Amino acid sequence: MIKKHILFFLLLVSVSICKAQLSPKEISVLKADLVKAVESSRLTDSLYKKLSKLPNKTPLITAYTGTLEALKAKHSWNPYNKIKYVKVSLKTIQRAIDSDKENMEIRFMRFSIEHYTPGFLGFSKDLDLDRKEIIKHYQNQNFGIADNILIKNVAKFMIDSKRCTTEEIKILKKFI
Repeated sequence: MIKKHILFFLLLVSVSICKAQLSPKEISVLKADLVKAVESSRLTDSLYKKLSKLPNKTPLITAYTGTLEALKAKHSWNPYNKIKYVKVSLKTIQRAIDSDKENMEIRFMRFSIEHYTPGFLGFSKDLDLDRKEIIKHYQNQNFGIADNILIKNVAKFMIDSKRCTTEEIKILKKFI
């Protein structure tokens, strides 16, 4: 369901996502662990518990929690649990979006999850909306706290997703 691209994205996010709640050393460990979590359900659970315990989560931390919930779906062998985790994940990320509608990183996390979720499950309803919002950020060069590496990799992912129009691809290619 969820591919390694999501964790690749997670690695490239701005270090400032957790500044108020995690030390720079903890952020470094978290980023390294996120890569390993793609292949480790135990580590996914551990990271999820750690982020879930943080008080006063920022919208971005909430979205990362939702992304880890999606990884729980990836690691589950039970089809019922896979669906349950994806549902919970998308609700969690929706809360993050409701708190920070203009955050490109959060929109991209949901886009990535929905992109890799089989369409027949009916969970990919926000793909077009998120794609348009992400493209709007590129058109306006409004990237918030996203660094240049993230901006470049989101653009690449969007193009590779084959979900963008020719005009949108032209906009994105300016940032690769």
